[in-house]
Amino acid sequence: MPSTQPFSVSCKGGLNTNLNEFEILSNPGLATKLRNYEVDPDGGYRRINGYVQYTQAPNNTNFDKPIRGLQVYADGVLFVTEGEVYFSYVDATENVQNIHLQDTTGGETYTGAEYTAETHQSHQVELERTNNDNQVQFIAFEDNVEHGRVIVCDGANLPLLITITGLGDFDSSGTRTVNIKEIDVDANGNLFPSVGTFHKTRAVLGGDVENPNTLYYSNAGGGVTSITPTHYDGDIVLDEKIVGLTSFRDDVIVFCRNSIFKVINLGDAENEAVVPITKNVGCLSAGSIQEIGGDLLFLAPDGIRTIAGTARIGDVELSSVSRQVQALIAVLASEVDQYNITSCVIRSKSQYRLFYSKDSESTLDSNGILGTLTANGFEWAETRGIKAYALSSDFNNKGIEIKYHGDDKGFIYFHDKGKFFHQLDENDNLQESNINAVYETPNFDFGDLGTPKTLEYVRLSITPEAAATVKMNIILNSNDINTPQPGTFEFPTTSKGGVYGIAVFDISLFGTGDSEIMKAFLQGSGYTASFQILTENQDTPYTINGFYINYAPSTRR
Repeated sequence: MPSTQPFSVSCKGGLNTNLNEFEILSNPGLATKLRNYEVDPDGGYRRINGYVQYTQAPNNTNFDKPIRGLQVYADGVLFVTEGEVYFSYVDATENVQNIHLQDTTGGETYTGAEYTAETHQSHQVELERTNNDNQVQFIAFEDNVEHGRVIVCDGANLPLLITITGLGDFDSSGTRTVNIKEIDVDANGNLFPSVGTFHKTRAVLGGDVENPNTLYYSNAGGGVTSITPTHYDGDIVLDEKIVGLTSFRDDVIVFCRNSIFKVINLGDAENEAVVPITKNVGCLSAGSIQEIGGDLLFLAPDGIRTIAGTARIGDVELSSVSRQVQALIAVLASEVDQYNITSCVIRSKSQYRLFYSKDSESTLDSNGILGTLTANGFEWAETRGIKAYALSSDFNNKGIEIKYHGDDKGFIYFHDKGKFFHQLDENDNLQESNINAVYETPNFDFGDLGTPKTLEYVRLSITPEAAATVKMNIILNSNDINTPQPGTFEFPTTSKGGVYGIAVFDISLFGTGDSEIMKAFLQGSGYTASFQILTENQDTPYTINGFYINYAPSTRR
């Protein structure tokens, strides 16, 4: 009887769809499928969180009002649906309140000048906002007010400047003060920017339908809080339509479809200049632009790229960071105009999240890409089952990172929270649904493709966060039809070890540590074997650290 041999795999490197079968074997911890897992910065692959309902767009009984934009703000969230702007917050009785920021009825809403909860007297003419299907961009910036300010750009209406101060409810017990004002860039009120940023003390806007190549910027002396045509210092006309704008270090980065520029010395008449970064690479969506780790990330035709500052003052470096998942990016880039694209950065995980979905797709068929910044650069995974039309992540006044996403049915969710997804049933009731997660390894040849191997057992190292049940499928000989395939192997349910002073009797598991190594006996024989670790349930997340396989090689054939 041949002696058995060991084979160990440490889960690291993330998803890789770029390497061929032989190249990927030099990094056995890579995944050929990594769906609804995320790369843990500390090592391993973690089953992602789900999402929990927060609120629903007001008067949305027919589920036909997509959420076009979201922004964490003032210990609540701003959102836009059908052109209407709302502020949503949790009141003292823990109920969600949606406040319409354009309506003058009901004594609790306001437009124009300041509104205080004590007087209810400063209403002005109701704002009329045009509905559109464009993605809405929120420009949040710090100012001399406690929550900062937000500018709303949608390409169909005048930009809307929102300032909310104070906390509490919008009644006599609260201390909220609100000011909203439409920004009129030109004297005729005909400029409707779709994108913008805040650079130092200036508002920078662009992407107007009639003037798509023109960038407008306010003056440096209080122009944001009292923006009128006379408060704008100037404009810059570029050679191409503006797709996105962002402030990066001392410059304004202007993203176009086929090129990228930076504006240096903005507002300095003598030294202001437009400097090309590249004329061969552009940005496909403003919704993809984020800053993480001191670099800018954006979706380009050839992948997700970064703009990174270098040691030289004023110099930048352009590079691609998504080569490992180029197959996913290629599909997205080829049909980019058919997708709704949104993104955010989850700072606590050093993670960039980009979601893309079509109107015709169901929630459970909608896709996303997760990039975790590790010591070895970005490592990737994908999601399926999150239909995010708008996404936002930021810190509240307690320093806690809050994340929301809104879908095509008018629902807003706490993003990256809980242990299940959602979908509407046949009666339009929102139902909890399973998170279907799969991690698939390369086709291991165990160092010798010419020798058959009989699999004996596997030991799986897993770190549960509560009770978790995982399964394993084995695919022999690249799923050859002439090779009998083993069935599914289920590991026993595991739980996180109880800690004295925290554990609950009869619920927590005692006598074990934070991580557990579970054993399962295997069946099957082949020249290669690929292992799928999967869950199809609503269990609490867990992290796969690695596994050990014991096998017996046969004689060479």
